[in-house]
Amino acid sequence: MKDPYSVLGVSKSASDAELKKTYRRLAKKLHPDNNAGDEKIAEQFKEVSAAYGLLRDKELRARYDRGEINPDGSEKGFQGGGFRSHGGGMGQGGMGGGQFGDGFDPEEIFASIFGSRRPHQPRRRKGQDKIYRLRVDFLDAVKGGKKPLILENNKNLNVTIPANVREGQKIRLKGQGGPGTGGGPAGDALIEIVINDHPLFRREGNDIHLDLPVTLAEAVSGAKVNIPTIDGKVAMTIPKGSSSGRVMRLKGRGAIDPKSKKRGDQYVRLQIMLPAEPDEDLEKAVAKWAEGKSQDVRSHMA
Repeated sequence: MKDPYSVLGVSKSASDAELKKTYRRLAKKLHPDNNAGDEKIAEQFKEVSAAYGLLRDKELRARYDRGEINPDGSEKGFQGGGFRSHGGGMGQGGMGGGQFGDGFDPEEIFASIFGSRRPHQPRRRKGQDKIYRLRVDFLDAVKGGKKPLILENNKNLNVTIPANVREGQKIRLKGQGGPGTGGGPAGDALIEIVINDHPLFRREGNDIHLDLPVTLAEAVSGAKVNIPTIDGKVAMTIPKGSSSGRVMRLKGRGAIDPKSKKRGDQYVRLQIMLPAEPDEDLEKAVAKWAEGKSQDVRSHMA
């Protein structure tokens, strides 16, 4: 066994408090629970524990400083016997069933560092969180719904999609992740939401936006038309003389705010659509209308 002062990295004049502080720090760093499967670290842990067991005992430390005993506590001239004291013994560099030196119970040190568990007992750890991506339809994201999901362990779940969920938002399902260790709880499943585009709607904040095609006749003369909303079709009046690009508001037809519970609005932008094929009658009518009239629609661009 190496010199116990060198093992702990302290001077021969180190106080009892300094010894204990150093040992606690090294024991926490080298403890097998924190270094599973590392034989080299496990051996260092044993050496540190044995060194502290000798030096914390005032009688043994004094005898070692006088050169009467070996680093493992055996009498000079003998090796491998280990040191014994009033409370029991410890094999060379090991952790036997008794005590380290006079009255040294390692359980007290480990309990203060690691809690009430015994050395080498697996640390109670929560299981690993698992991340999944779940693709949902636009209307389910806005209004809420349910979506099936198969976990890594082949478990089938129906995930509840909250109303007005956002792209990239994560839904936490407690206890649906990896298993815990040492009696710890299972991890969680984190469901990252991916939202499909909608062919008609788009969302900005809590508001829904829609581009609405209208005919030239509807724009000129006005009309009452049925338009889609996230809750189904509703009637809307197009005023006479509406230009393409005009935006109209349907109050309270948007998404529900998850905090205030108030609904946003739906905004409808008009897009005047001419016939797909040239229409001679339309051309004549427009030409006749334009005779003698001056309409400078680009004056603001000068």
